[in-house]
Amino acid sequence: MKTRVLALATATLFAAGIAQAQDDYSAPRTQWDQPDLQGVWNFSSVIPLERPAFFGDKQFLTDEEIAALAAQTEAGLEAINNIGVGGYNTFWTEMGGDGDNRTSLITYPENGRLPETQEGVPVQVGGLGPDEPGDRPVRMVVGGIAKDGPEDRGLSERCIVGFNSGPPFTPNLYNNNVQIFQNKNTAVIMTEMIHDARIVPIESSENLTDDIRLWTGDSRGYWDGDTLVVETRNFNRFTQSFGVYGTAEEKLLTERFTRTGDYEVQYEFTVDDPATFKDKVTVMIPMSKVDGQLYEYACHEGNYGMINILRGERMTEQREAENSQ
Repeated sequence: MKTRVLALATATLFAAGIAQAQDDYSAPRTQWDQPDLQGVWNFSSVIPLERPAFFGDKQFLTDEEIAALAAQTEAGLEAINNIGVGGYNTFWTEMGGDGDNRTSLITYPENGRLPETQEGVPVQVGGLGPDEPGDRPVRMVVGGIAKDGPEDRGLSERCIVGFNSGPPFTPNLYNNNVQIFQNKNTAVIMTEMIHDARIVPIESSENLTDDIRLWTGDSRGYWDGDTLVVETRNFNRFTQSFGVYGTAEEKLLTERFTRTGDYEVQYEFTVDDPATFKDKVTVMIPMSKVDGQLYEYACHEGNYGMINILRGERMTEQREAENSQ
């Protein structure tokens, strides 16, 4: 997170400029006279999700502040790369996000921070470090609570849900790519991470009944002017609502895809989950067009890594038992 904060120094334009460009831009149309969102888009960003506390109420960085942070950024990245192999150094990390000097991806609440959570909501942080104490179900996307069985591991380790692909999409280490296909009545949103394809009926009001619950929810779309709006409900209770908090069982996710340039799509989403948060959360992430194809992401954590994780834990237990005799 510190690195991501420092890396804000790479951004150069105000969000107001982006909004002005959007107002002046006329999106290309499909054969059905709809805005053309098709292609491969990258949602990498160096901007932190939440505004760091030391920025206070500051929404944007000035040119002077960007320049002052540049040297710190370079030193921080060099220090990370000198640590050693470890998990991931910056060779593996996508550091997109130029052209936006906001201090947080969160645009609402206005303080750039996640709202207060409801009392008693489950919290599972996860990460690449030691296992976190907790009970099943494991809703975290990375990490785990134990190694007794695959149900103790995070969802991305089990190759169920990618750690950045949601929905909604949230920038992370790598594979921050999504491909959009369109026809007259349907949009397909396919993520690179664990290659999940959401088939979104457009202008259809026939939502699934409440008893049908899915890992990535039930998505329905409609056009609001030149913006494709996708509303997703019916998430199951085995995923987190947003961030490390709650469950998605009562979540309404509203995503907005707007073509703002030949090489840009503005992606904005709102999480409305009163069972988890005391207010809504809105996030805006610019997407950049990728000149290339989206290849299948073959998730081998579940195929090989999971077996080895569990086998290694059994061997550890066996050795501990032998040493205690």
